[in-house]
Parts: sequence; structure tokens; C-alpha cells
Amino acid sequence: MENKADKKILVERPPVIAIMGHIDHGKSSLLDYIRKTNIVETESGGITQHISAYEVVHKTANGKEKRITFLDTPGHEAFGMLRVRGAQVADIAVLVVSGEDGVKPQTKEVLQAILDAKIPYIVAITKIDKPGADVIKVKGSLAENEVYVEGYGGAIPCVALSSKTGEGVSDLLDMVLLVAELEELKGNPSIPAQGIVLENSLDRKKGISATLIIKDGVLKTGMFIVAEKSLSSVRIMEDCMGRGITEMQFGSPVRIIGWDSAPQVGSAFLSFNSKKEAEEYVENFNPQEKKKTGVEDLRFAIPVIIEADTSGSLEAVVAKIEAMENERAKFKIIHQGIGVVSEGDLKLAQAHPNAVIVGFHTSLDSVASDLSIRLHIPVSIFTVVYDLTDFMQNMLQEKTPKIKTEEVAARLKILKIFSTEKNRQIVGGRVEEGEVKSGKEFRIMRRGVALGEGVIKEVQKLKNKVPSASTGEECGLLAESKIEIAPGDFLEVYVIVEK
Repeated sequence: MENKADKKILVERPPVIAIMGHIDHGKSSLLDYIRKTNIVETESGGITQHISAYEVVHKTANGKEKRITFLDTPGHEAFGMLRVRGAQVADIAVLVVSGEDGVKPQTKEVLQAILDAKIPYIVAITKIDKPGADVIKVKGSLAENEVYVEGYGGAIPCVALSSKTGEGVSDLLDMVLLVAELEELKGNPSIPAQGIVLENSLDRKKGISATLIIKDGVLKTGMFIVAEKSLSSVRIMEDCMGRGITEMQFGSPVRIIGWDSAPQVGSAFLSFNSKKEAEEYVENFNPQEKKKTGVEDLRFAIPVIIEADTSGSLEAVVAKIEAMENERAKFKIIHQGIGVVSEGDLKLAQAHPNAVIVGFHTSLDSVASDLSIRLHIPVSIFTVVYDLTDFMQNMLQEKTPKIKTEEVAARLKILKIFSTEKNRQIVGGRVEEGEVKSGKEFRIMRRGVALGEGVIKEVQKLKNKVPSASTGEECGLLAESKIEIAPGDFLEVYVIVEK
């Protein structure tokens, strides 16, 4: 329980916002307009987004400048499924509904995800610059779907806007800040940062990086950060514009480079002032405890649409498919029905990338058959349940996201430098482990610190060119690198492996 001293140091933090809605209702246009008009441009005048979250500065009607963090990929698994210690990635959602089209099936799905997340939301009616836009009709459509906005029997904030002209966008940002104020979002600037992993990636030169949303505390260079079993020292830290920084606090997105393994998207992260504390956390981390806390399953969900001839057949097929899973993925049945595969099934699949459509003892109607060919969405029909389950097992393996990791293939200790000319160096060394091959990339390690990278152009033994040298062998290398290699350095030869 917090004491009074703790409460005194809590300060207002920027809200984290997810903009969600139907694929064609203007989410991207709205995000682009907000980004281009509210991010302070760099000295070169360009606005370049480097990570999937970014921070804007909005000047309110009373002239105050306030920060807001937007998730650029709010359909990302980092939104709907995340609940770590009761904290969502997003604090507030913006439900985008087209002023032309109104509520669509995907709008309802997104709304349900927002309601499940139990966070406040604002309705943004977009495309009001279009001739066919009808804001009153859209509000009526929302009411029919039990979304009662202000002025239509409810208290849900609603803003009409155009991402083309900018009309209403500033009003939306004002509303976001008003809702955030009512939520009383606070952060503690005196504690180490904690938050959620939004995405990860691998750069062949820089290594593994991860984009984080800091929900509380402050992150500084020199600290150590942990997400489940993944650890990184905070040496290279960038803001959403790719600029190097030394400190970042709650409410902001940040990219950390140099993880020892790819942190799980959606996992909670903690930071520590010492490496020993971070390593102890990793050593004691128990994923079973995470399951006991009621945290939702964060595995990649592969959407499945099933049609069968009878309810008995459907029940049996659903049970078998739901039992299929692996450590990184599972199936999520988004529709099950009795009858033929129809146009509706194809359109539902179109709205869900990676969706699998299967039928059991049924067929496609003519419209669905034509649509399947036109949209390049396959439909698989089975009459034998074992054929269906074999097919689904193959789909599970095929659609499970692959993780690219970096593995050290060989280590060579530098014994002597023979010559150096521009970026090309001839060095001699002994292979401590693995096999050193021509054409492979390496990292220069000096007293445990990576200095830079290079490429092995040639391997020699006894002045003879050879394809490789193995553990225990001494050899000469023609190495290409911008960093000058010195005796005592180790060259770590690495490969990128997809698993």
C-alpha cells in the first residue's frame, strides 16, 4: 500500500492511445495527419517514424502543450490481449467509424475488444469531407449497436472529423486529453521504469531491438532491463524518431538495442540499477506463475472459419482444432456454422489476415467459389476428419510466426596484425570454437564489448587460400572492417537463424 510520501511524488503522465476500427474507415489517414501536424520536426526538416509508436505534442485551447503517445499498430496483439498486472498497453481507445459507411462487422469486433479491455473510449466519425457522409445517420447506427454517444442517449464522447482537411482533429486530441485527465493517469519519476514490450526486431548490424511503452518510472542509460527471460543493458536507447537519448520516462515509447534474446511481445518489462539484480530476476522468473495470475494467452492467434454439415460434425471438428497449439501459436475460431461456405465467410476471411477457411462434409456456393478465386483466399473442404486435422496441423506449423535469432557460429582470437590498408586488414589468429569461413560476417569483441562489425573476405592456412578453418587451427584472414582490429581481440562469427 502506498504511503503519503509516495503519493506526493506521483505526477501526471501522457496517455497511451490506440486508434482502432474497420480497415477502410480512415485509421491510417488519421494517424498520418496527427503525426505530420503534431510531431516537432527534426533539424533536417524531415519527419521519419522509426518505431510502431510515437509521441506527439498537442497545444490545447488554453495554450498548454501536452504529450500524447499513439500506437501506430493498434490492431497489434499488443493491444487487445495485453493485461499485465492489470495494466493495459493503451489507456484510451479511439473507435474510428466512417461517416459514409457507419458500423460494420469489423467495427463490432473492435468495439468488443475495447470493452473486454475495460478502458475508456472515444468515437471518431471520419471522412466528413466526403459527399456521402452523414454524421447523424452514423450516430443512429451506433445507437442501434448499443453505443450511445453524447447527445444520443449516452455519455460516450464523439468527435466528427476529416483527416483530409484537418477539421475536428484538434478537437479529438483535446477530447483525448480531457478523458486522460478524468482517468488521472499518474507516474512515479523516482522509480526504475516498467511497462510493456510492443514489438521486437533484428538488425543484422545492431542486433536485437525492442520497442517498449514505459507505463511508470524512468529509464536511463546504464540501467538493465528484463522482459521475462530476455535481458539487455541500456546502452543504446532511441526515441520514436530514432534519435539517441540517455533518459526516458513514463508514457513514452522507446527502443532499446542490444538484447540477449528477443523479448516476447506483450510481456511486462522491469528495469534495474544493477546487472546482478536483473540476472537474479531472469534466473528466478517462472512462466507458470504468470499463468496463475490470470494473464491472457499472448500467443499468435490464427483465425479459423468452419462450416460443417451437421451440429454433431461441427462440434467434433471444433474440439479437435481448438486442441491444436504450440508454444508460439494457436487457432482462434472466429466463425463456426452449419451449411455451405458462403460469400460472408470469404468476406470475414478478407478482414482477418492469415485466416483459414475449412469445410467438413459441405461445399462452396457459386458466389463464394468465384470470390475465393478473385481474392486468392483458399477454401479447403474435407470428408475425412483425419485429413482435416492433418491439414490444420500443417497450417499451424506454416502460419506460426518465425523468430529470427542471431547465433555465434565461431570465435577466433587475434594473435597478430600483419597489415592494414583502409578498411582491409590481414590478421592472424586461432579458432577457439566453431568454423571460420570466407564470406561470413563477424563482430569485433574487445574485453567483452562489441566495437563493430566486418566481413571475412579470405581464409588462409600456411599462405594457401582455404574455404575455412576449424577449432584449434591457426589461420590468416583478410578481413574487411571500418574498425581497426588489435591483438587480443576476438572475432565472433555469427549467423542469422530463423526458427
